[in-house]
Amino acid sequence: MVINKDTDPELREQILKYHLSGVMTDRERASLLGLPEGCRIRENAKIISPKNFKCGKNVWIGEGAILDASGGLEIGDNTQVGLYTLIWTHTSRDQAIAGETGISREKIKRTPTKIGKNCFIGGPSVIYPGVKIGDGVTILPMSVVTRDVKDGEIVAGAPIGKLKELEKRIEKLENVT
Repeated sequence: MVINKDTDPELREQILKYHLSGVMTDRERASLLGLPEGCRIRENAKIISPKNFKCGKNVWIGEGAILDASGGLEIGDNTQVGLYTLIWTHTSRDQAIAGETGISREKIKRTPTKIGKNCFIGGPSVIYPGVKIGDGVTILPMSVVTRDVKDGEIVAGAPIGKLKELEKRIEKLENVT
C-alpha cells in the first residue's frame, strides 16, 4: 500500500500531534493542541476538527473524551468534561441509511453544540449534536443529553428513562377508566 502524505496534510499533522502528546503532561498536551490558558487535556482525549473548536480558559478534558467540533463546538471557561465523554456536532445516520457511507458526505448533518461556563459533565456521558447547555449545569455520569439544558440545571440518565416513566403513567391512567 502506498500512502500519499499530501492527501490530507491537516489530518496527518493532527495524527502526529496526538501521537507525540502521549508522552506529555496534561498542560503540555493542551498547549501543543493550542488550547487557552489554564486548560488541561488527559491522554487519549481527541478533538475532531480543532479549527472549529472554541475553548474557554481553565477547561479540563478527561481521558478518552472525544470532542467533535466538525459542526462547531464551544465550551465556556472553567468547565470540566469527564472521562470518556462524547460530545457530538454531527450525525452520519442519514448517510448510512442511504447506503452512502464512504461514498458521499452530502447527507452528513452538522449542527453547532455549545456548553456554557462553570459546567460539570460527568463521564462517561453523551451530548448530542446541536444541544445548547447553559452556565453552571451539572450532567451526572452516564447521562445522554438530547435536548437543550437551562442554566443551573442538573441532568441525569438517558431519555429512555423518561419514556418508561411516561408509559407507566399512561398505563395507570388507562386502568382507572
